Amino acid sequence: MIYNPVSPILPREESDRQRSCQKGEESFTNSCSEARTSSTKSRQAERSTVFVRKPAAQKQPPGAVSPAKRQIKEVKETKTTINCVTFPLPGEGPEQQLLKPDEWSYCDYFWADKKDPQGATSLPGFEVLLQKQLKGKQMQKEMSEFVHERIKIEEEYAKNLSKLSLSPLAAQEEGTLGEAWTQLKKSLHDEAEVHLKFANKLHTEVEKPLLTFRGDNFKKDLKKYDHHIADLRKQLASRFASVEKARKALADRQKDLDLKTQQLEVKLSNKTEEDIKKARRKSTQAGDDLMRCVDLYNQTQSKWFEEMVTTNMELEKLEVERIEWIQQHLRQYTTLRHETDMFNQSTVEPVDQLLQNVDPSKDRELWVKENKTGDVRPVDMDI
Repeated sequence: MIYNPVSPILPREESDRQRSCQKGEESFTNSCSEARTSSTKSRQAERSTVFVRKPAAQKQPPGAVSPAKRQIKEVKETKTTINCVTFPLPGEGPEQQLLKPDEWSYCDYFWADKKDPQGATSLPGFEVLLQKQLKGKQMQKEMSEFVHERIKIEEEYAKNLSKLSLSPLAAQEEGTLGEAWTQLKKSLHDEAEVHLKFANKLHTEVEKPLLTFRGDNFKKDLKKYDHHIADLRKQLASRFASVEKARKALADRQKDLDLKTQQLEVKLSNKTEEDIKKARRKSTQAGDDLMRCVDLYNQTQSKWFEEMVTTNMELEKLEVERIEWIQQHLRQYTTLRHETDMFNQSTVEPVDQLLQNVDPSKDRELWVKENKTGDVRPVDMDI
């Protein structure tokens, strides 16, 4: 036997509210406002049916069932409250529809608190989303650091290529092969310039954008979201505590009324009847207080619900923007890399042409002309 003056969230209202929220963020507030108006009217209707007072002229006989007992209904539990938030029990009431079906939206899957596997304090669903944002910020920073290391490698590589291009090794090679060798060494210098330009572009077009995307103000904005939702959650906890206090007060008043009713059945007296009337008034007042507390709790939970949906969708939008931003600049990395390969190829093409023109016979001719010692051959000696 439990007291059930009004359901914290009526299943029909919950379904209506979800369907209205599916129309998008723009119409969300108005739809939920209509749901709250409907909820208020429904609760007022229940208020008129739960506390039924008989006219004063209709006197109850001694031992009659007290109004306090009539306020108690035997109902099946269809809801449960976890960490001050009320949820329907599995399989009870109409099936809830997702606010954004088939989208795996943040606003549909983070209502409950996440249990800590080690038994510590549970983490609110909204905090899970905030941690995702902070983790994304850290990943973005680490990607920038990775590109920075890539730049250092390119710069070091360019430096070494340029240094190697000045090497005197095989500088005395002659002929067409010597020309090809000289061009090959020069191509190292050209390639070094290509890699140095690649490193500079990586810094300005990839590393810096990744590092500066959403600066220090981003974390401040997240804190504002966190404090706002946390404050609403604290208000909800306070309202729930008031409901529990009012529920206990009503139970105590009902027990007192039942006790006085039993005393009346044993011994009828004017004093006992007066005590019953006073106890009945207190019980009715306690019931009214409980209804008022439940109404305030439902209003606060509705406000929390609306802000959760709005803020979760904002965090979802931020995450999409982050991913698309990184995707855009990683594509720029691959574009620059392809350009570098093309430029490197262009530095090698002159070398290829000269290597194709290498002619051992011509090289021999040139060398012989420069280094010949005589073309008169020896003959036999005469006796």
